[in-house]
Amino acid sequence: MSAQKEEAIDMVSTGAPVRTKYRTNLHRGLTGIYVIWSREVKRFWRDTPRRIGAFVQPIIYLALLGVGMQSAFKVFGAGSTKYVVFMFPGILGMTVLFTAVFSAISIVWDREFGFLKEVLVSPVPRSSVALGKIVGGATTALIQALIFMVLAFFPWFLGFSLSTFYKVLALVPVLVVLALGLTSLGVAIAARMRSFEGFPIVMNFILMPLFFLSGAFFPLQGLPGWMTFLTRIDPLTYGVDALRGIALRGIDITAGMTSQLSNLAPILQDPDIINIVRTRYSHIDFSGLSSMTQQTALQIQRFPIWLDVLVMLGFGIIMVLIAVWQFSRQE
Repeated sequence: MSAQKEEAIDMVSTGAPVRTKYRTNLHRGLTGIYVIWSREVKRFWRDTPRRIGAFVQPIIYLALLGVGMQSAFKVFGAGSTKYVVFMFPGILGMTVLFTAVFSAISIVWDREFGFLKEVLVSPVPRSSVALGKIVGGATTALIQALIFMVLAFFPWFLGFSLSTFYKVLALVPVLVVLALGLTSLGVAIAARMRSFEGFPIVMNFILMPLFFLSGAFFPLQGLPGWMTFLTRIDPLTYGVDALRGIALRGIDITAGMTSQLSNLAPILQDPDIINIVRTRYSHIDFSGLSSMTQQTALQIQRFPIWLDVLVMLGFGIIMVLIAVWQFSRQE
């Protein structure tokens, strides 16, 4: 038997061609992800108006709403705590939300100008294109969030300290998970969109409820039952909850409550005092007053951190699978 035949038999018996094909496909897939990711990041970084606009918009929210809502925030029971401090993690979540989701508009843009068709007919797997878009959009959202988190070290927010530095580091993994899930949501929707003008309309229809029901602007306390249900199924709620729980850890939001009703809390929690007062003021509903005083105490974090992370991870995995599946249906 010739040496060539023996070598061929050895390759087949050892599975070398199969491994070579697998390595080739893996190399193409990883190369496709890297190229698409690099293109998305470069486009974002070179678009100066986009970077500036994404940074200025949350600052405007903080400046206008932070000052305007400060009085109402004190009445609710936050005392001397600044509303911008409570609002900061929510605006951080808003920055990730809008930057991540609207990064998917590049898919519609690429389809309009024919770039997407050229990519889809290339040897690169379509799943790699979807993953490259997701990772690229999540990276741009994370960059924007890191730039915005510089404000955390300013005196009117968390202040410049070692504790703030540790909090910023702890926020990064949460932002990564949140950005991946939200970018996947945008990619899943943009993969089937044919109109460049229709994408912002559809996304705003989805993003506005996600944002306002997340508790980024206001505490999720004392809401009607139907709205409480909507906040529980909003994935961004758990992201904002985790961000606020980490950023505001160690900050006493309820210290120095100015609400006069909150001063009754110690009295209404003592059953002996309630029985004495009830004999003279039987017409007063003490159970109702007790629940009202409990509502004046703000909650920094409504859910355990493990539940927040678990929900965000589950949402991210589901949306990644949907986005990849949508891309596989591209024509």
